Amino acid sequence: MYEGFKSMSPVIQALIATLFTWGMTAAGAALVFFSKGTNQKFMDSMLAFAGGVMIAASYWSLLAPAIEMASDQAVPQWFPAVVGFLLGGFFLLLVDKLLPMFKNYPYLHDIDTNDNKRRTTLLVFSMTLHNIPEGLAVGVAFGALASSFSEAALAGAIALGIGIGIQNFPEGVAVSMPLRREGMSRKKSFFFGQFSGMVEPISALIGATAVIYIEPLLPYALSFAAGAMIFVVAKEIIPGSQEKGNTEIASISLLIGFAVMMTLDVALG
Repeated sequence: MYEGFKSMSPVIQALIATLFTWGMTAAGAALVFFSKGTNQKFMDSMLAFAGGVMIAASYWSLLAPAIEMASDQAVPQWFPAVVGFLLGGFFLLLVDKLLPMFKNYPYLHDIDTNDNKRRTTLLVFSMTLHNIPEGLAVGVAFGALASSFSEAALAGAIALGIGIGIQNFPEGVAVSMPLRREGMSRKKSFFFGQFSGMVEPISALIGATAVIYIEPLLPYALSFAAGAMIFVVAKEIIPGSQEKGNTEIASISLLIGFAVMMTLDVALG
C-alpha cells in the first residue's frame, strides 16, 4: 500500500492526505450524534494538543525542509524561511483585520450576535478560514517531492498529514457541538462541522500545483504555511484552550501534542 502511494503524483498524494484530514474533521463532528454535550477540560486539552501538533509540524515538516532547500539559492540560506514565515503570519493578521464581522474569534466561543443564522455562518466560516493554511501546508509539503524526492521528505509530508488530521478531530467537535447547543438538528450540526474541513483538499491542490510549477517559490511557500500555522496557534488555539481556567491541563496537552508530532516526523523521516 505504501509503495502504491509513493508511486502516485505529489498532487494526488496531497489530495489523499487532505481527504484524510477532512475525514478526521468529520469524525470529530460526528460526536454530535453520540453526546449531548462536551466536557470543557476535554475540549481544552484537545485544543491545546492540536496546538502542540501544529507547532511541531511547522518546524519539522515545513521550516526545516525550507531551510535545507534554500541552500541551492543565491540568497542567504535563512532568507526564504524568515521572509516566508513572517509573510504567513502577517497574511493571517491582515485577514483578521479585514473581517470586522468578528468581535472575537469564535473558536469555542459564543459569537457576538443574537441572530442564530448569522452565528452559524460566522462559526463555520471562521473555522473554514482556519483550515486553509493547514491544507496549503500539506499541499506544499507533498508538492516539494516533485523537485527533491526522498524517502525522508515523503515520510515528513505523511507525518504532517497525520498530525493535522489528529488536530482536526477537536476542530470538528468545536463546530458541531456549539451548533447543536443552539438548537440545530444533529444532522445539520454534523454537516456544518465536517464542512469546515472541506477547504483543506482544495487548498492542498492549489499549494501542491503552485510549488511544482514555480519551484523557486518552494522554500517561501513552506515557510509561509509554517508562519500561518504558528499565528493561528499563538493567537487562537493557546488562548482558547486556557480561557476557561484549565491552564495546567492545556499546557501539558500542548507538550504531549508537540511530542507526538515530533516523534512522527523524526521516526518516519
